[in-house]
Amino acid sequence: MPDGAFEPGPPHPATVPPALPPAPATARLRVVVADDNPVVRAGLGVLLSGRADIQVVAEAADGREAYEKTLHHRPDVVLLDVRMPGVDGISALPHLVGIAPVLMLTYSRESEIVHEALRLGAGGYLVHGEFTADQLVQAVRDTRNGRAHFTATAADALLAHMRQGTAPDRAALPDGLGAALTTTHARASARTPVHEPSRQREHSESLSQLQPPVGQSSVSGGSVSPPNRQQYGLSSREVEVMELIASGMSNQQIAATCFISEKTVKNHINRIFTKLHSTSRSEAIARWLGTAPRDPGRHS
Repeated sequence: MPDGAFEPGPPHPATVPPALPPAPATARLRVVVADDNPVVRAGLGVLLSGRADIQVVAEAADGREAYEKTLHHRPDVVLLDVRMPGVDGISALPHLVGIAPVLMLTYSRESEIVHEALRLGAGGYLVHGEFTADQLVQAVRDTRNGRAHFTATAADALLAHMRQGTAPDRAALPDGLGAALTTTHARASARTPVHEPSRQREHSESLSQLQPPVGQSSVSGGSVSPPNRQQYGLSSREVEVMELIASGMSNQQIAATCFISEKTVKNHINRIFTKLHSTSRSEAIARWLGTAPRDPGRHS
């Protein structure tokens, strides 16, 4: 090659910009689900954990377990049912709201229960059968941020209560719900800040004193003994349907909740009426809740 001629050097590697550090992962919204129905818990777990920003960190079958799981996991939101064996949702609620926001998610639509749940600090109240999956997910997100959600039944009950004003003596809760609060309400009503372990221990001790409201003996001055529902011989599915009937749900709502057809619901109801010796919904509910008058001439 002649002197002074251009001689290409080794190929210059392309300039590669330095890699950017990975974006920090957004913390997922952590939820504890408390419901005594394992099917409901499983369904909620699949629904919520299927969202990229939500994680179900624990499940609970009653109020006591809900408190223990909430204390251990420190979730962002607790989904809480009302009627559960042992310690019910209303009894556990004042212990939970000092740890995490609580969204009631239940079949119970009685106005007294709605009022009491909100009075004790619930951040919202959803009745099964009155919301879509997307509405539930949004309600969970909003509950963490302090925005309340109510389905139609709960909103109507709240509105009626506001129009009438707060009565000096609140109406008694049905079925002995919240009865365990009578001995611990003074301590439970104070919310427990996360940074005060001494008060957490106090709440733990007071919760350990909660007794199942339906198991107390009327002889010792407790609540009235619950009805003996096993005498009716209902199957597990029939018990589920009867509970939904007692909560006030229509056949269409029951079908949607249980993922069965309305015809199947009607078949279940016919068998339930036969076993409960009832001819109407109101009579079946009264027998199921133990409020029907005794009929000595009829075998039950």
